[in-house]
Amino acid sequence: MLFVAVVGVLTNHCFAQTDSIFKFQKAISYPIASFTVNNLGELYIINTNNQLKKLNEKGDSVGVFNQVTKYGKLSYVDAQNPWKTILFYENFSTIVLLDKYLNVLTNINLRKQNIFGVKTVAASYDNNIWLFDEQENKLKKIDDAGKVLTETIDFRLLFDSVPSPVQIVDRDGFVYLYDPQKGVYIFDYYGSFKNKIPFHGWKNIAVIEKNLYGFDDTYLYRYGLGTLSLAQYSLPVVFKNYTSLKVGANKIYFLKNSNLQVYSLQ
Repeated sequence: MLFVAVVGVLTNHCFAQTDSIFKFQKAISYPIASFTVNNLGELYIINTNNQLKKLNEKGDSVGVFNQVTKYGKLSYVDAQNPWKTILFYENFSTIVLLDKYLNVLTNINLRKQNIFGVKTVAASYDNNIWLFDEQENKLKKIDDAGKVLTETIDFRLLFDSVPSPVQIVDRDGFVYLYDPQKGVYIFDYYGSFKNKIPFHGWKNIAVIEKNLYGFDDTYLYRYGLGTLSLAQYSLPVVFKNYTSLKVGANKIYFLKNSNLQVYSLQ
């Protein structure tokens, strides 16, 4: 089982460690409150005036959305699908969908669809939306109208302790649900449970080129999903007390004091 193999990596082989993989590339002089990045290196920045701006890999603005607070406080932005950006407002159980230029496509009131207790949503590979329904304890896929297309069985029938995922990632044929207290739960696109990886306490996860990345206050972790090897890299001192840290397109993006810096991962 993968779970056993991972434990073996952690206990018997310790960590491979390299401290010189971070190389400064550029800083973005812009008052940033929060951000996300996709695997193409496109940045989605919310400035201190609650304006959402999309920047391409060259740093050029390719879209602006000014109605960020229309549905209350924005919980987060999911940009896994570069053609459709997802804004999620947890307190109002509302999803707003934007096109590649950040024009509004539609919005979904989850309560009207009888879906309650949602903390995280994400784009699916087929241009739909994944979410975890904490009331029914199911991973569900919905369309742009909020209609449920597929769903798993009740997680209480699968696990002794039901996870409460804070992040969902769809990548390369699998869906990853991350609960910082319990680990990473992996499902296939049909909703069948495949494995659990016992990585706890990470701030963010990303899956890029068959590697699972995560952070804590001290290290960047990279786990090879095919090789079952785990490496940890000490974060540079300048990263201390970061606001947000994310991986995308072989780069690491570091937000601190409203300033964003970009480092390459060698």
